[in-house]
Order: sequence, then structure tokens, then C-alpha cells
Amino acid sequence: MTERYVLDLQETDEDQAAVVGGKGAHLGGLSRIEGVRVPGGFCVTTDAFRRTLAHVPSIDGLLDQLSRVDPDDREAIRTLSARIRRTIEETAVPGDVAAAITRAHARLGERGAYAVRSSATAEDLPTASFAGQQDTYLNVVGPAALLEHVSRCWASLFTERAVTYRRRQGIDHRTVHMAVVVQRMVLPRAAGVLFTADPVTGDRKAATVDAGFGLGEALVSGLVNPDVFTVRDGEVVSRAIAVKERAVQALPGGGTRQVAVDPRLREQPALTDAQVVRLVRLGRRIEARFGHPQDIEWCLDDDGFQIVQSRPITTLFPVPESDDEDNHVYVSVGHQQMMTDPMKPLGLSLWRLTAIAPMREAGGRLFVDVTRRLASPASRAGLLDLMGRGDPLVRDALETVLDRDGFVPSLPDAGPGGPPARGASATVETDPAIVTELIERSEASVAALERDIRTKTGTALFDFLLDAFAEHKRVLCDPLSMQVIMAGMEATWWLNDNLREWLGEKNAADTLTLSAPGNITSEMGLALLDVADVIRTRPEVMAFLEGGVEDEGFLDALGKLPGGVEARDAVEAYLDRYGMRCVGEIDITRPRWHERPTTLVPVILDNVRNFEPGAAGRRFEQGRQKARKKEEEVLSRLRALPDGDRKADETKRMIDRVRTFIGYREYPKYGIISRYLVYKQALLEEAGRLVRAGVLADREDVFHLTFQEFHDVVRTRQVDDRLIRRREEAFRSYHALTPPRVLTSDGEALTGAYRRDDVPAGALTGVPVSAGTVEGRARVILDMAEADLEAGDILVTTFTDPSWSPLFVAVAGLVTEVGGLMTHGAVIAREYGLPAVVGVDRATRLIRDGQRIRVHGSDGYVEILS
Repeated sequence: MTERYVLDLQETDEDQAAVVGGKGAHLGGLSRIEGVRVPGGFCVTTDAFRRTLAHVPSIDGLLDQLSRVDPDDREAIRTLSARIRRTIEETAVPGDVAAAITRAHARLGERGAYAVRSSATAEDLPTASFAGQQDTYLNVVGPAALLEHVSRCWASLFTERAVTYRRRQGIDHRTVHMAVVVQRMVLPRAAGVLFTADPVTGDRKAATVDAGFGLGEALVSGLVNPDVFTVRDGEVVSRAIAVKERAVQALPGGGTRQVAVDPRLREQPALTDAQVVRLVRLGRRIEARFGHPQDIEWCLDDDGFQIVQSRPITTLFPVPESDDEDNHVYVSVGHQQMMTDPMKPLGLSLWRLTAIAPMREAGGRLFVDVTRRLASPASRAGLLDLMGRGDPLVRDALETVLDRDGFVPSLPDAGPGGPPARGASATVETDPAIVTELIERSEASVAALERDIRTKTGTALFDFLLDAFAEHKRVLCDPLSMQVIMAGMEATWWLNDNLREWLGEKNAADTLTLSAPGNITSEMGLALLDVADVIRTRPEVMAFLEGGVEDEGFLDALGKLPGGVEARDAVEAYLDRYGMRCVGEIDITRPRWHERPTTLVPVILDNVRNFEPGAAGRRFEQGRQKARKKEEEVLSRLRALPDGDRKADETKRMIDRVRTFIGYREYPKYGIISRYLVYKQALLEEAGRLVRAGVLADREDVFHLTFQEFHDVVRTRQVDDRLIRRREEAFRSYHALTPPRVLTSDGEALTGAYRRDDVPAGALTGVPVSAGTVEGRARVILDMAEADLEAGDILVTTFTDPSWSPLFVAVAGLVTEVGGLMTHGAVIAREYGLPAVVGVDRATRLIRDGQRIRVHGSDGYVEILS
């Protein structure tokens, strides 16, 4: 194919990003929208960039060095990127490339002024905008200056900020090429930026316009504060007019300068309301063309508005798709399940197929539509109460939406407000045999699944799984199981509410539930202490593990060491009981401990280092004794009160009830994840057959297909490789998004607020979920496999699902960004007696690893001490 070094903007569109870069492709698309004016110009293509770099023999070696640099070594990146830029800028533009550029320049007019702007192939994508990562030059005059600034744009592909940004986005430097956009300069009266959605709240129905006098460079560089207008439903609903003392203007001979704004104009708006509304209408056309909310740079000259750039706003959280145009309110599933990371398509579809409530997907996360329950006063009260007990921030966010007139329709109480609140728990007798029966039912169901799935392959496997999912939901919805869970939770609430009223005790249930029997998740943490006891007495095994274990088959090697058979057997017995678990376990695509046992090695070694032999049994017994003493103390104090015998008797019944039932709270999730391991093993075996048949390149490619799509591949023996690659790219991009607790159909993301005035200045507010106060070293840990804990440390992390429980035995306190009173981390913190505060917004960013902090588990705040 003949190389083309220059293309007119009118020849480009969104499909040519590989040739003219993201900016050039968007400008070409813009120029095709009726009623949208784009300054004339041309693109210097990526062919020209590659042709020029071919004249730089040292570039391959420099890029090799750059790919090997530690992404955190800023000095090395700064030095190497500067060297690459200098090398490119000092390389003469090849004659044929220079000739093509100067011919295009002459056609537009050599004496005119031009904007010369970088346009990288990884720029202005729907998932990564790269805004500000490469360079732009304004008011460039003359062919020599033009060639010089084209070279500078090429070199700007390797600015320190661009290199760092690509590393963070996982983009290989060699795969990105640079085109350059050359456009006629607009000498505007006003310029600025239009966001077709509110960039802060995400509201898709609100557009924001920033405007100032002169060139837009004054706003982009922060030289002046802009006028800010908000437009909704075709009218300006708010405006903030800044005092604009400076502006940037073009110089006749090239370049720009700062000038003082006429004092008579400084407090005047840069645009009239009518102009703002007209500009937003243009923005809506552009948004419709590209299919995403846009960040648009505009200029206003005597002939009206011209658009000089449009890129997607990549920071907005996507809105779940809906079947209608009505308003909807969505609540995050991840915040309830303690897993706010994105999930892959197979994980999303499996969770939806096995969950009780219908769910919507957006940004790799799941949401439940609660609009109808909010619409009816009766169901609204129950929903808000339930959400408030779990996570006060969710309740506050929902109340914020309800305060807006008309967003949530009002239905009569008899309307379809969702299922009534369950109140049948009072009919369950306080009998441990009920819990035993429920566990036996669950174990029998899992055993039947394991037995019956063995012979299923091909499409028969998928038919079988659909039936298995129905059984999964039947077990999950077992009325007796629901009643037992609610009985434990309601007894907890009863104790906390009444003992606070009668005795002034805060969160008394925290101590009364220590070492409650039958908690599968807390038993999991203690069981790993027993594994550590087997390993600590075997020096060859310890040396092997401390030497660093990376091979997932290390258990076979372990068995060949002196004492290794016993150590291997202990680990394998643990995996037989708990190996279906992992961080983010609700996503079936996540590697289980069975698949990646090396995850447990650092935790085992920490347990050996931080605990004496027999710690598991001692710890459980200490908790049981504390709970017994607390019970005796509470009952004694109650009997000394007026009507004390009645209060003591009621309290004793509730203590017995909570200790009988609260441990079961963790079991249904264990049952779910046990079934997930069986599903996953069968699905991966099927994927392996597809690999052997040449249908798939890798069996984990199926993780980027939904369950139905996977079924279709098995049936047709055909797969869309491009779909899988797009899904992989989208999944990577979702990691940059922060899922909101509550999301509206307008795209508004609401995080909620605590609205408390009883927290010391500077402290971080959260939800008190486990009583006590502890001071210690903060260990900010985002990956359980990288944990390195010492006795007395306080774990600070984003969220903790059950798989984090083995770490809880080694720490003195817990702080998380996500969670509520009855989420898994809170339940296990209480079980182990760890002071804990959850729901602390941005805790992993506001608390530095190694800082000393104080956790107030009874009052719900964290103080940073150093």
C-alpha cells in the first residue's frame, strides 16, 4: 500500500485513528456533522512519523531501555524520555515527508497562522482520553516553523507525563504512533470548553460550559478562572461569572502573548445565555455522532462557533441500559458484596444467572434497580432502613435522590413496591439443630452437583448448568435459611438498641458474639494458624517457603522435603475445605486458592512469625470467655434496674439467640462459592476442549464471553476473536472507574455523606462495626498476596470479602473504604474482637502505609497520628 504522508481533514473520519491519530479522526468526524464548523486543515499521518523514526537508528535501543524502566522510577523516566525527545527533534524531516507537508501548507496559504497539534493513535479513545499528554502549538507562521513544530509534536509522544500515563494504562510505547493535526488558527472573541455531561456528578442531562475571552489557552493553562454555565433541558439553570483580568491573544508574526482585559469587560460574561444554549445544542449533535458524552473545545468568532477538538469524557461511570425512558435509581451490588473491582463478562453473567434479584451491568459492575421500591411509601421505609443499617452512605444517597421533586414517581402503598420486609424470623426457635440441618442440606446439594456434573460435556453441560442455577437459587431462597439469617441480625440489633438504652452500652453485641459457634469464615482464618503450626516445626519446609514460591505446583516439591509430606497434607486439607475462596470470589473468573495456592504462603509465614503454637485454640477460647464474662456483667447490671428481671430475661434469650444463629450468617456465601468452584472447573474443562479443537487460542478467552455466548461457541464451534479483544480492552479500562454506591439513569453518581458533627477535626469518618479503640501502624494493602504484617498492625484496604479473613488473625484493627454493619469484614472483625471502622471514603489514599493511626471502632472514626 502506498504511504500517504498528508491527508486533508475532510478525507478522515473515526475509522482512521491508526492513520491520523485520535484527535485527527475525531476532527474528521466532526467536520461531517451538519451545522458543526471545524477550522480547515490537514493531518500529517503516522506514515510520516514512522518514516522519520526510521532515520533514527538509536530509537529501538532507547525504547527497549524505556520498556525496562521501573514505572515508579520517575527520575529514570524523566531522563530517558528527554533523551528520546531530543533525538527526534534533532532528526531532519525526510525530504519526501517535508515536501508533502509544505505542499499541503501552501494549498491552505503559507502566510496564514496555524495551530499544530499532536494526535496520537492511543489518544481520545472512549476508554482513555490522554488529554494534555502531548503538545499543542498555536499561531505557527511560515513553512520552516511548521516543520519545526511538527517535529516537536512527534517528540511529545515521549514527554514524561505521556510515558507515565501509557504505563499506567498498560499501553506499549511501540504500539503508539503520532500523527499531527495542522489547522487554520481561529482568532476568537471567546473560547472555552463544553462538557456535554457534568464532569463532576456524571449527570448526562446537565451540560457545563467554561468560557473566557481570547484564546482558550488562558483557561487550559489555568491563567484565568472561567465563567461557568450549567444548562439543563435547553435553558441556563446556573451561572458563575468570573473576574477575567488576563487573556491570551495571537501575535501577528507568530506565537501568543498575555494581555490585560479591558476593565469594562472584566466582569462581563464571555457568552450570552442564548449563545450558551446554542453551543450546548451543537454539543448534543456531536455527542450523538460519537455515542459518548464529549469534552469539546470551542471558539467564537464573528461568524459563530467553531469546534477545534472533541474527545470522550472517560472519567464518567457508564449508565446501565434500560428498557424504557423512565427515571431509574440503581444501588451497587459490589458495595453489598464487598467487591467493587470490575468483573469479567462470564463472571457478570454467572452472578446474574444465580442471584435472586434482577441486576443491570455497567462499567464491569452490577447494580439493582430500586426505583419501584422507593416509589411506594411502605416499601421505601423498609428499603431505607435496611440500607441504612448496612451502609449509611447508601441510605443518604437514596434520600438525596428522593429529595428531588419528581425524579422518583410516587406509587400508592398497594403498588408493586417489591417484596415485603421479612418478619418471620421470630417464629424460628432458638435451636442449634436448625443450623445443623441447613448446613447438611447445603452440603448435600453441593455433593449432588459434583456427582451429576462429571458426565456432562458440550451443549449438555450448559443445559445441565441452567438447571443447576435453578437449584442454586432454590437453596439460596430457602425460607428457613432466610429466617435464621434475619433472626441473628435482628437479635444483634435488639441487643445493641436495648442495651444502649438501658445501660448506655455502645455496640454491646460486638463482645457478646465473640467466638460464636459455626462461623465458617472465622474458622477459615483460625484454621490457617493450625497449618502454620505444622510448618513451623519443619526447618527445611520453612526455608523452602521463605526462599520465595512462585510455581503453583510447589506442593509436589514440598512433599519431597524432610517433613514436607505432613506440611503438604496440612495445606491440601485446608484447600479441600477452603480452596474455593479467593479475593473477589463473586467473579467466577478470579483464580481460586485451589488454582493459586501460592497466595496463602505469605499469610502462613506471617502466622509462623507472629504467633506461638496453639494460637488458634487459645484465641477462640479467649473470645468465648470474654463473651461469657460480658454476658454475666450485662445481666447483673440489668437485674439492678427497675423491672430488671424482665429485662435480664429478655436479654438472656436474645444473647442465646444471637450466639445460636449469627455464625450461620456467613454460611450461605460459603455454599455459593463452593458451587462456583464446581461450575468453574466444568466450564474450564469445556474451554480446554475448544482450545484443543483449535476454536480458542486460550481457554481463559471464555472469561470475556457471557454464559450464553460461551454456549453459542460450543454449539457453533466459532468464536469472534475481535469481540474478545474488545472485551479485554474494556475490562482494563474499567479499573480506572470508581463505582458509585448509588447511580441514577441520568448518570449522576452519588456517594452519600455521614452528616455527623461528633467527629474530631481532621479525623476520617466511617461506620462503627466492631467496638474498641486501637492504635498502631497502618498497613495499606491492596493485594492480599503482598501482605507483610506484624503483630499490632492495622489493616487498611479497599474492601474485605471472606477471603481476607486469614489476615484478620494477625492484625489489631481494620479500616476499609467499603462496608457496613453486617458485611463480611464487619462480622469477622467482631468475631475476632478487632476494633473496626468501615465505609471510610478514600481511606487507602488518605492514610499512608506506615503511618500511626488510631481506630475508634465504637464511635466510627480514624485519627491519623503521624
